[in-house]
Amino acid sequence: MGVFETPPFDRGTLAVARALAEATGRGAVTVVGGGDSAAALAQAGLAHAVTHVSTGGGASLEFLEGKMLPGVAALDDA
Repeated sequence: MGVFETPPFDRGTLAVARALAEATGRGAVTVVGGGDSAAALAQAGLAHAVTHVSTGGGASLEFLEGKMLPGVAALDDA
């Protein structure tokens, strides 16, 4: 993956975006996290072709690590 805003360095990012879209089309659940990743998918016209797009890259990683997210903790306390 690379600097998706600048050809030819965008080729790796576009290849990953296409692979995710193809996997989603075959029934996989695909989640893309992070503002730059979301922007790259949008630029490629593939944001609609994945299961979920989140601009919260750091929060997505913490969620996958099993950490409690502050917003979820606040809901649990309510």
